[in-house]
Amino acid sequence: MHHLSFASHGHWPVEVTAELPTRSPAVVLSPLERACVETVAYADVFDCALTESELHRYLVGVEADRAAVRTALASDRVAGGFLWRSGGYVTLAGREQLVERRRECAEHGARLWPEAVRYGALLARFPFVRLVAVSGALAVDNAGVNGDIDFFIVTEPDRLWLCRGLVIGVVRWAARRGITLCPNYFLSERMLALDPPSLFAAHEVTQMVPVGHTGTYRRFRRLNRWTDRFLPNAVGAPRVIAARSNRHSRWSLAAEWAGRTSWGGRVERWEQTRKIGRLSRRARGHDEARFSAEWCKGHFGRYGDRVRLGLRERLHALQLLPDATE
Repeated sequence: MHHLSFASHGHWPVEVTAELPTRSPAVVLSPLERACVETVAYADVFDCALTESELHRYLVGVEADRAAVRTALASDRVAGGFLWRSGGYVTLAGREQLVERRRECAEHGARLWPEAVRYGALLARFPFVRLVAVSGALAVDNAGVNGDIDFFIVTEPDRLWLCRGLVIGVVRWAARRGITLCPNYFLSERMLALDPPSLFAAHEVTQMVPVGHTGTYRRFRRLNRWTDRFLPNAVGAPRVIAARSNRHSRWSLAAEWAGRTSWGGRVERWEQTRKIGRLSRRARGHDEARFSAEWCKGHFGRYGDRVRLGLRERLHALQLLPDATE
């Protein structure tokens, strides 16, 4: 048996162990079969069982239609020891318990989604907001019982921190109602092209669900077409939210007009300086947390590095990598 040092609580990995049988290196998989195993192994890092539809959408590195994926899953080499299928879900062999967890997460997510759409639509009408998308665990229906609602927000250039301050007011209001909103990634329209490319970042981009402002979402996806190298089947949004008007109200338009004045510029610079200083002190030792005039990325857990390590250890346990430490 091979011990894995990372699984997940909620949607980010923490240090617990899981066990997988060590595979024989004599098993040779086709590129598509290997891609299927690697895709399920990636989801396993988050303690997540995949539906066959999700496996197809997030298939790592190989473009294939659904019929070809079903054939690969049914092959003796894959079904004989690498993966386990039941009730429309797929997990690594030996991790069948994740199916029940995924069903529980789906039930919890069904209760969270109406709130996510409601608050997302509200934020989309705020001054200087140009895109709101649900991200994190809820976007892939893997939010645990204590899961929150993560938002990715794009703002007008030069007003990101002023916009963030307004959004935080909604976060505090929602908290009084027992709803936890986590707008942990703000990005200026000027910086829609993300860098550097990685499998983890490709998942972040392709998993998010836009709540309105679809024009900005389409532009964001066009500017990040590098995701096709990692997840070639993940085209478009993973789900479509019922159309809602994102037209800014009169008060929002008036606030934007006022915010574009020299007074608004001074408030932006004051808030930017104040919050960047505070958040940067908190971010020491957290390479993925980044703050500037153009972005506010409040990722404090080094999640990307931990996910990459968790995936590598799983592939090593499955004899699909020569050494997890290389």
